[in-house]
Amino acid sequence: MSIRPWHKLPPEPLADAKVFTLHRERACPPEAEAANEAAARDFYVIHAPDWVNVIPVTPDGEVVLVEQYRHGIHHVTLEIPGGMVDATDATPAVAAARELEEETGYVAATIEPLGYCHPNPAIQNNRCHSFVARGARKLKPTRFDGNESLAVRLVPLETIPTLITTGQITHALVIVAFHRLSLVNPILPNVSG
Repeated sequence: MSIRPWHKLPPEPLADAKVFTLHRERACPPEAEAANEAAARDFYVIHAPDWVNVIPVTPDGEVVLVEQYRHGIHHVTLEIPGGMVDATDATPAVAAARELEEETGYVAATIEPLGYCHPNPAIQNNRCHSFVARGARKLKPTRFDGNESLAVRLVPLETIPTLITTGQITHALVIVAFHRLSLVNPILPNVSG
Protein backbone atom coordinates (compact mmCIF):
# COMPACT_ATOMS: atom_id res chain seq x y z
CA MET A 1 0.00 0.00 0.00
CA SER A 2 1.34 3.43 -0.87
CA ILE A 3 0.67 6.53 1.18
CA ARG A 4 -1.58 9.04 -0.56
CA PRO A 5 -2.26 12.73 0.15
CA TRP A 6 -5.30 13.66 2.21
CA HIS A 7 -8.29 15.53 0.73
CA LYS A 8 -8.02 19.18 1.80
CA LEU A 9 -10.89 21.47 2.74
CA PRO A 10 -10.55 25.28 2.76
CA PRO A 11 -8.25 26.50 5.58
CA GLU A 12 -9.33 28.89 8.31
CA PRO A 13 -6.86 31.60 9.41
CA LEU A 14 -6.68 31.77 13.22
CA ALA A 15 -3.87 34.18 14.12
CA ASP A 16 -1.39 36.56 12.54
CA ALA A 17 1.85 36.77 14.52
CA LYS A 18 3.83 39.05 12.14
CA VAL A 19 6.45 36.45 11.15
CA PHE A 20 3.93 33.65 10.65
CA THR A 21 0.22 32.94 10.53
CA LEU A 22 -1.61 30.05 12.16
CA HIS A 23 -4.32 28.22 10.22
CA ARG A 24 -6.73 25.46 11.09
CA GLU A 25 -6.66 23.12 8.13
CA ARG A 26 -9.25 20.41 7.73
CA ALA A 27 -8.50 17.28 5.76
CA CYS A 28 -10.02 13.88 5.13
CA PRO A 29 -7.99 10.68 5.08
CA PRO A 30 -7.32 9.25 1.61
CA GLU A 31 -9.70 6.34 2.18
CA ALA A 32 -12.62 8.82 2.28
CA GLU A 33 -14.15 9.04 -1.17
CA ALA A 34 -13.91 12.84 -1.27
CA ALA A 35 -13.33 15.80 0.98
CA ASN A 36 -16.36 15.94 3.27
CA GLU A 37 -17.07 17.52 6.62
CA ALA A 38 -18.10 14.27 8.30
CA ALA A 39 -14.74 12.60 7.74
CA ALA A 40 -12.64 15.77 8.21
CA ARG A 41 -10.02 16.09 10.91
CA ASP A 42 -8.39 19.28 12.21
CA PHE A 43 -4.72 20.15 11.76
CA TYR A 44 -2.99 23.34 12.82
CA VAL A 45 -0.36 24.66 10.42
CA ILE A 46 2.07 27.54 10.76
CA HIS A 47 2.38 29.42 7.46
CA ALA A 48 5.69 31.23 7.24
CA PRO A 49 7.94 32.61 4.53
CA ASP A 50 10.87 30.47 3.49
CA TRP A 51 14.00 30.95 5.57
CA VAL A 52 17.68 31.06 4.69
CA ASN A 53 20.86 30.37 6.57
CA VAL A 54 24.36 30.93 5.30
CA ILE A 55 27.75 29.55 6.29
CA PRO A 56 30.19 32.42 5.65
CA VAL A 57 33.80 31.28 5.22
CA THR A 58 36.60 33.86 5.13
CA PRO A 59 39.67 33.58 2.86
CA ASP A 60 41.57 32.43 6.00
CA GLY A 61 39.21 29.47 6.49
CA GLU A 62 37.26 30.92 9.41
CA VAL A 63 33.50 30.68 9.75
CA VAL A 64 31.63 33.86 10.65
CA LEU A 65 29.21 32.90 13.43
CA VAL A 66 26.77 35.03 15.39
CA GLU A 67 25.84 34.88 19.04
CA GLN A 68 22.32 36.01 19.88
CA TYR A 69 19.73 35.72 22.60
CA ARG A 70 16.85 33.40 21.63
CA HIS A 71 13.58 34.05 23.42
CA GLY A 72 12.18 30.56 22.79
CA ILE A 73 14.84 28.93 24.97
CA HIS A 74 15.90 32.00 27.01
CA HIS A 75 19.57 31.47 26.18
CA VAL A 76 22.31 32.87 23.97
CA THR A 77 22.99 30.62 20.98
CA LEU A 78 25.89 30.26 18.56
CA GLU A 79 24.60 30.19 14.98
CA ILE A 80 25.23 31.14 11.40
CA PRO A 81 23.55 34.23 9.92
CA GLY A 82 20.05 33.70 8.62
CA GLY A 83 16.49 34.89 8.45
CA MET A 84 13.38 35.12 6.34
CA VAL A 85 13.17 35.39 2.58
CA ASP A 86 11.48 38.77 2.22
CA ALA A 87 8.93 39.49 -0.50
CA THR A 88 11.49 41.89 -2.02
CA ASP A 89 14.19 39.19 -2.30
CA ALA A 90 14.34 37.88 -5.88
CA THR A 91 15.66 34.48 -4.73
CA PRO A 92 16.70 32.71 -1.53
CA ALA A 93 20.35 33.36 -2.52
CA VAL A 94 19.65 37.10 -2.57
CA ALA A 95 18.08 36.78 0.88
CA ALA A 96 21.14 34.88 2.14
CA ALA A 97 23.50 37.60 0.91
CA ARG A 98 21.29 40.28 2.48
CA GLU A 99 21.07 38.49 5.85
CA LEU A 100 24.84 37.92 5.87
CA GLU A 101 25.51 41.60 5.28
CA GLU A 102 22.85 42.86 7.71
CA GLU A 103 23.84 40.60 10.59
CA THR A 104 27.63 40.60 10.23
CA GLY A 105 28.73 43.30 7.77
CA TYR A 106 30.41 40.56 5.72
CA VAL A 107 30.08 40.31 1.94
CA ALA A 108 31.02 37.09 0.12
CA ALA A 109 32.70 36.54 -3.24
CA THR A 110 30.26 33.67 -3.96
CA ILE A 111 27.05 32.32 -2.46
CA GLU A 112 26.51 28.64 -3.31
CA PRO A 113 23.33 26.67 -2.55
CA LEU A 114 23.63 23.60 -0.35
CA GLY A 115 19.95 22.61 -0.62
CA TYR A 116 16.88 23.05 1.52
CA CYS A 117 14.99 21.23 4.24
CA HIS A 118 11.50 21.42 5.72
CA PRO A 119 12.02 22.68 9.31
CA ASN A 120 8.98 20.80 10.67
CA PRO A 121 6.62 19.47 7.98
CA ALA A 122 4.14 18.23 10.59
CA ILE A 123 3.14 21.79 11.51
CA GLN A 124 4.94 24.20 9.15
CA ASN A 125 4.65 24.82 5.41
CA ASN A 126 7.96 26.56 4.74
CA ARG A 127 11.49 25.57 3.74
CA CYS A 128 14.93 26.58 5.01
CA HIS A 129 17.51 27.09 2.25
CA SER A 130 21.18 26.66 3.21
CA PHE A 131 24.11 28.32 1.49
CA VAL A 132 27.88 28.52 1.81
CA ALA A 133 29.36 32.00 1.28
CA ARG A 134 32.99 31.74 0.25
CA GLY A 135 35.52 34.57 0.39
CA ALA A 136 33.54 36.44 3.08
CA ARG A 137 35.11 39.74 4.09
CA LYS A 138 34.02 42.43 6.55
CA LEU A 139 33.16 45.33 4.24
CA LYS A 140 30.08 47.03 5.70
CA PRO A 141 28.51 47.99 9.02
CA THR A 142 25.88 45.73 10.53
CA ARG A 143 22.18 46.66 10.23
CA PHE A 144 20.10 44.83 12.84
CA ASP A 145 16.34 44.90 12.84
CA GLY A 146 14.55 46.04 16.00
CA ASN A 147 14.52 42.56 17.56
CA GLU A 148 18.16 41.64 16.97
CA SER A 149 21.26 42.03 19.09
CA LEU A 150 24.15 40.01 17.68
CA ALA A 151 27.86 39.55 18.26
CA VAL A 152 30.13 38.19 15.53
CA ARG A 153 32.52 35.37 16.37
CA LEU A 154 35.13 33.91 13.98
CA VAL A 155 36.08 30.25 14.40
CA PRO A 156 38.25 27.95 12.28
CA LEU A 157 36.12 25.81 9.95
CA GLU A 158 37.70 22.60 11.23
CA THR A 159 36.43 23.30 14.78
CA ILE A 160 32.76 23.21 13.75
CA PRO A 161 32.31 19.45 14.41
CA THR A 162 33.57 19.93 17.98
CA LEU A 163 31.28 22.93 18.53
CA ILE A 164 28.35 20.72 17.46
CA THR A 165 29.29 17.58 19.41
CA THR A 166 30.01 19.55 22.60
CA GLY A 167 26.65 21.34 22.44
CA GLN A 168 27.99 24.81 21.73
CA ILE A 169 26.01 24.83 18.46
CA THR A 170 22.53 23.40 19.07
CA HIS A 171 20.25 25.06 16.51
CA ALA A 172 18.91 22.21 14.36
CA LEU A 173 18.83 24.20 11.11
CA VAL A 174 22.43 25.33 11.63
CA ILE A 175 23.49 21.71 12.16
CA VAL A 176 21.65 20.71 8.98
CA ALA A 177 23.51 23.41 7.04
CA PHE A 178 26.89 22.17 8.30
CA HIS A 179 25.92 18.58 7.52
CA ARG A 180 25.05 19.61 3.96
CA LEU A 181 28.39 21.43 3.72
CA SER A 182 30.20 18.31 4.94
CA LEU A 183 28.69 16.38 2.03
CA VAL A 184 30.42 18.67 -0.49
CA ASN A 185 33.45 19.83 1.53
CA PRO A 186 35.87 17.12 2.65
CA ILE A 187 37.37 19.40 5.34
CA LEU A 188 34.32 18.60 7.51
CA PRO A 189 34.16 14.79 7.52
CA ASN A 190 32.82 14.51 11.06
CA VAL A 191 29.99 17.07 11.09
CA SER A 192 27.29 14.45 10.53
CA GLY A 193 28.41 12.10 13.19
